[in-house]
Formats: sequence, C-alpha cells, structure tokens
Amino acid sequence: MPELSALAWSLLILGAVLVGLSKTAVPGAATIAVALFAAVLPARASTGALLVLLMVGDLFAVWSYRAHADVATLRRLVPTVLVGVAAGTAFLAVADDDGVRRTIGAILLGLIALTLVRRTRPRRTVPVRGRRIVTGTYGVLGGFTTMVANAGGPVMALYFLASSYSINRFLGTAAWFFFAVNLVKTPFSISLGLIDADSLRLDLVLVPAVVAGALAGRRLARRIDQRVFERLVLTLTVLSAAYLLV
Repeated sequence: MPELSALAWSLLILGAVLVGLSKTAVPGAATIAVALFAAVLPARASTGALLVLLMVGDLFAVWSYRAHADVATLRRLVPTVLVGVAAGTAFLAVADDDGVRRTIGAILLGLIALTLVRRTRPRRTVPVRGRRIVTGTYGVLGGFTTMVANAGGPVMALYFLASSYSINRFLGTAAWFFFAVNLVKTPFSISLGLIDADSLRLDLVLVPAVVAGALAGRRLARRIDQRVFERLVLTLTVLSAAYLLV
C-alpha cells in the first residue's frame, strides 16, 4: 500500500464517503470521488481502487432499492452496454489520460444540452424505434465511459432523468445497472493491471467510509424533494463534465 500523507488519506476517505452517498442518494457525486482519487493516486491505480469501492456501494444500493428497478429498461440496456465496455477497453489501450478525460467531458456536455432541450419542449409520444435508438445510444456511451474512467454515472443519470423516474425508481434501476456493469468490468480491469494486491489493501481501509456514506444516503433519499433531486443530478453532471474538460 502506498505511503500517503494525512491530507491524502483525508481526500481518499472523503471520496469513499461520496461513493456511498452517490449510490443511495446523490447520483453524480461519484465523479467528484473520481477527481479526488485521481488527485492522490496515479491514474491507473486510482481507477482500479475506485472500481472495487464502487462495487461495495452497488451492493448497498441494490439492498436498499432492489424492489424499485425497471427490469424492462435494464434488459434493453445490457447488449449496448457490453458494446460500450468493449469499445472502452480498446480505447484505453491507445488513448492517454488527457484524451480520455476530454472525450468523456465532451460526451457529457452534449448529453446535458440534449437533456435540457428535451425538458423545455412539450412532451410527445416517441415511436418505439426512436426509444430503442435513444436507449441504445445511452447504453453504449454508459458502457464506454464507465470502462475508461468510472464515469458512467453521469451519463446514465441523464438517461434515467429523461425517463422521468421517481427517486426510488431512479436509484433502484441505477443500482442494478451499475452492479451488473461493474461486475462485467472487473475481469477487464484485472487483465489491464488496474486491480492488484496494493489497490485491494487500500480498498480494505476505505470500505468503512463507503458504508457510512451509503447509510447516510439512505436517510437523505427519504427526505429529498423530487425537483431538488433532479436539479442536483443536473448540477453535479455539469460539474463533472467541467472537471473532465479542464
């Protein structure tokens, strides 16, 4: 395990708390954790360490919202997400860190603009084929961004937001989605050397902070207003995109 200063440990613990909070109450907060981990650890080490902590948060989210998932949507997303994960793996083999961050930042800004435009227009019935194209596009982008930088949360948050889900349905569908996706990512991450004995030892120290964040998030989710929740999702996604582009 790397030797870290007190400040570095404080940032990692804060990041771990945000991981738990993002899984049970505030989608998008995990991208702040991505920034904190990347500020303390080398890029590859931060990606591997964070993935394991995200999976711990996924378990709490699935336990908390297991009855609220939109199973039909999850089934439609699975094939396209796998395509995105494969594309992300190939992209990681050739792209540098700056290229990865800016690519994802640009994707997020485009999706934010699309989401805001859709929310200002009157609701219209979308043909089945159109819904499939939208779902497939978000699935590929979600798989791609989560593979290359653990940044799939904001992409899928925009999709679930556009689907007009209630808070519980939003969190339940997201919980099952990322639990499955992160399981699929794990063998790829191990083969790329992103997860190793050092990263697992670091994760063991940080798991209690993830648990604390997840439990706090469960209490927060029961009290937060739907409009506040949606605005918070959009705001954190904008901040995530801005960070990745800088």
